[in-house]
Amino acid sequence: MTEYGRGPGSEPWHPEDPLYGDQGWRGQQAAHGQSQYGGPQQPYPQGPYAQQPQQAYPQHQQHQQYGASQDPYAQGPYAQQPQQPQQPDPYAQQPQQPQQHGPYTQQAPQPQYNGGWDTGQQAAMPYGASPNDPYGNGTNGYGESHDYYGTSEAYPPPQPPGRREAAPEQAPPAQAPPQNPDWDPDVPQEETHPFFTGADDDSDGLDARDDDDEYDDDPRRDGGRGGSERRGKGKKKNRSGCACLVVAVVLAGGVGGAGYVGYTYWQSKFGAAPDYSGQGSGSVEVEIPKNALGNEIGGILKAKGVVKSVDAFIAAQAENPKGKSIQAGVYLLHKEMSAAEAVKMMLDPKSQNALTVPEGWRNAQVYTLIDKKLGLKAGTTGDVAKKQAGSLGLPQWAKNHPELKDPLEGFLYPATYPAAKGMKPEAVLKQMVTRANEEYKKVDLEASAKKLGLKDPWQLMTVASLVQAEGKYKHDFDKVARVVYNRLKPGNVETNGLLDFDSTVNYAKSQSTLDIGTVKDLRQWKEPYNTYYIHGLPPGPINNPGSAALHSAMNPTPGPWFYFVSVTEDKTLFSVTNAEHNKNVAKYEAERKKSGQ
Repeated sequence: MTEYGRGPGSEPWHPEDPLYGDQGWRGQQAAHGQSQYGGPQQPYPQGPYAQQPQQAYPQHQQHQQYGASQDPYAQGPYAQQPQQPQQPDPYAQQPQQPQQHGPYTQQAPQPQYNGGWDTGQQAAMPYGASPNDPYGNGTNGYGESHDYYGTSEAYPPPQPPGRREAAPEQAPPAQAPPQNPDWDPDVPQEETHPFFTGADDDSDGLDARDDDDEYDDDPRRDGGRGGSERRGKGKKKNRSGCACLVVAVVLAGGVGGAGYVGYTYWQSKFGAAPDYSGQGSGSVEVEIPKNALGNEIGGILKAKGVVKSVDAFIAAQAENPKGKSIQAGVYLLHKEMSAAEAVKMMLDPKSQNALTVPEGWRNAQVYTLIDKKLGLKAGTTGDVAKKQAGSLGLPQWAKNHPELKDPLEGFLYPATYPAAKGMKPEAVLKQMVTRANEEYKKVDLEASAKKLGLKDPWQLMTVASLVQAEGKYKHDFDKVARVVYNRLKPGNVETNGLLDFDSTVNYAKSQSTLDIGTVKDLRQWKEPYNTYYIHGLPPGPINNPGSAALHSAMNPTPGPWFYFVSVTEDKTLFSVTNAEHNKNVAKYEAERKKSGQ
């Protein structure tokens, strides 16, 4: 950059060089008496500063930042500090620069330093010179004939650098709203604000904003006027008709939801329970367990599709005078019935298409019951059982046992089953076998049989049937089971390995009586089920034991008993030896005669 007062090719100025005088200038300057513009010397008015060297204009103007220059009056006119050029006035007449033809081209001399300040616009006028003729030759500067600062249209004269003030920012001129020639002050105007119309004002290509909207970081928003104070405040969504619609929908949804909750609460507390109407259609079998309450019965009926709600059934059962007398069993009902009709039908004996197998019943008794319930000829179910026993679902451990009187014995599990006219006997039998498998799996017969020293679950089932037949009362089942296992022990000197149970003889003879004959005769009767003749267990179960007898067979009470006799319902006598047992039997007979049995 060119140093102030130096032309191209001149040596740089050093602070130790004198600022004024011929020895202080190494650049190009005019000699004494020579015109600075190459002509004859022009007469200058002589003043106290006439011999001072002239300061050349720099070839490249540099902008002076505000506050960077120092006031020449504060330090004196002879202070040895270089004067910084000031920013030229764009409307002032600029001095014409000589063209450069080379590094040694002679620079045009500049006006003398007059002790004032450099405005950057024109040379200072020497003292004593006319304002309109600064060079004393009768002409205005550079051929101009008027003063630039003498008219009302001119800019104010330049100020010293230390006293200049920063030009205030000029706000863009406010645009007056367009005049509407059709506007009538007496006619109400239509709302045009986006808040009421729902339209976005996008006239300037940017998002419209209300008076209370915050500003975003878009630099186009600040109009080029110090937008930093608007930055960092985020953006706020415009309020529009769409937002109002969303708020309205939310409010409406909240009111609707509250109304629905209130209606549901009212219906649950005071309204009628959901219910079907009429007598329904189709048919469905429903099994009601023992000691079932109204809510349990209602839940079963709802799960089967008979009634629509539990509350409706409970209400109908309470309204019917006989509603509390519904018994356990299997009922043949219709689907989608009214609760009142369901209660009425369950109280009718004709709808109770149930078949109940009692605990300890033999298969022959069950077959007869099924024939009667299904309206079949006597013996029909027994024949089906004999022919189709292998296809009704018996487990593998219950098959291939020789000398069995009935392979299904012990698998017609005591429970209640649906049975109505038109049903086939094999269907009823299959339900019973399926139920038996389910119950036996629950107790793990195989593990219990191994623990008790039995060969397989089949023998455990046989022991359970003996407990069921010999034990008159359930509270004696555990001790009766212990008598069975004691008699089966090897080396038993009391019975010599014989069970000697009357129940097995009655099963073999298909009878049920106390008069089975003499012991002498029974010792000679060769029959697989005659425990007076064979040692050990009979070929298989002799009835269908219930869960209590099965549990006692799996968990016998420890004891040394080999004999027992039931005297009364509350009293059974157990003994260890045969002599003791005989005494107990005599006592038992006396009790029977006394009671008239």
